[in-house]
Amino acid sequence: MSERQPPKKRNWSWRSQAFRGLIYQAIAIALIGLFVWFLAHNTSTNMRVRGIQSGFDFLTQPAGFDIGEGLYNFDSAEPYWHAFLAGLANTLRVAIIGIILCTFIGVAIGVGRFSRNALVRGLCTVYVEFFRNIPILLQLLMWYLLLTEILPAPYEPLVVGSMFLSKAGINFPIPIWASGHAWAAIGLVFGCVLGWWYRRRARHLFEETGKPRSMFWMPLALVAGGGVIGWLAGGAPTALNYPRQGEFAVEQGGALSPEFLAVLLGLTIYTAAFVAEVVRAGIQSVPSGQGEAASAIGLSQGQNMRLVMLPQALRVIIPPLTNQYLNLTKNSSLAVAIGYPDVVSIANTAINQTGRAVECIAIVMLVYLTTSLATSLLMNWYNARSAIKER
Repeated sequence: MSERQPPKKRNWSWRSQAFRGLIYQAIAIALIGLFVWFLAHNTSTNMRVRGIQSGFDFLTQPAGFDIGEGLYNFDSAEPYWHAFLAGLANTLRVAIIGIILCTFIGVAIGVGRFSRNALVRGLCTVYVEFFRNIPILLQLLMWYLLLTEILPAPYEPLVVGSMFLSKAGINFPIPIWASGHAWAAIGLVFGCVLGWWYRRRARHLFEETGKPRSMFWMPLALVAGGGVIGWLAGGAPTALNYPRQGEFAVEQGGALSPEFLAVLLGLTIYTAAFVAEVVRAGIQSVPSGQGEAASAIGLSQGQNMRLVMLPQALRVIIPPLTNQYLNLTKNSSLAVAIGYPDVVSIANTAINQTGRAVECIAIVMLVYLTTSLATSLLMNWYNARSAIKER
């Protein structure tokens, strides 16, 4: 056995490239810190000379304004920090739902670009070229005008089953909360765990035997079955809060405002066009011999795309797909143009009432920085997990 080598001593000489790199990084960090300190000091000095108040103490003061839409009710007597939380919740609601929808639409359009049907290929191409070449702000305004001009007035809505469509948005029935819904949620979580275990087991068996198994419908059935079993175990509650026509507008039930629908539709459709191009480029990066080999062993076109092409294309798709998710989240700030109460809209109102422009802008910057970093971390984890591992 060879003797254990003693650890190498660090070379602290200026001739060492590693040592010089460390010094240069320390100097760069010090210069950046000095520049940030200079900006903060200069800003606070100028504000003090002009008699402008500064600080974040306003966050505990009553906001004095209402928020017309949100995941929870907000009262004008509540403090500003509650208002920022409500705006953040509205931003995340649009971003998360938009990311999910644009992924499904973008993947479908991207895969459709390779369809053998010329009509399907043409429609997918037209979708991409049309929506990605129109500025997102114009699309948001277009959807908002369509929803507020074409639909009927709130006092005479269009009735579709139990739903009401009008210029005020969409009103629909919602469940009346009961303990059975908690059991249904527990069942869904248990179904998700079973679905994850099944997919992992099916992938392992496919690698061993080469026999493909259901990777979508069976996990989906497990998740839905878990929810149904939990719902039945909780007494199968079926009570719903139905919307009804009031004197001037539709009352009760759930509602989605035209502002929310316009933002969601605009961001989803616009970003899905870019996601489709990312998916198309990723599939084209896979050698054509892979598809030919899959056809040679009897896989259908759908199995070839699902089991051979897309898994190999993920290593090319995920990095630019992350950029599209970040763009969608940051583009949600344009919702202020159509009156959707996101975090930017709340910040603008707070600036007008308190004059704390620097503080409010800093809060908005922190919100988008945090959401972007969280999205990047999650997608980087998924990218590492999906990477092709050499044997």
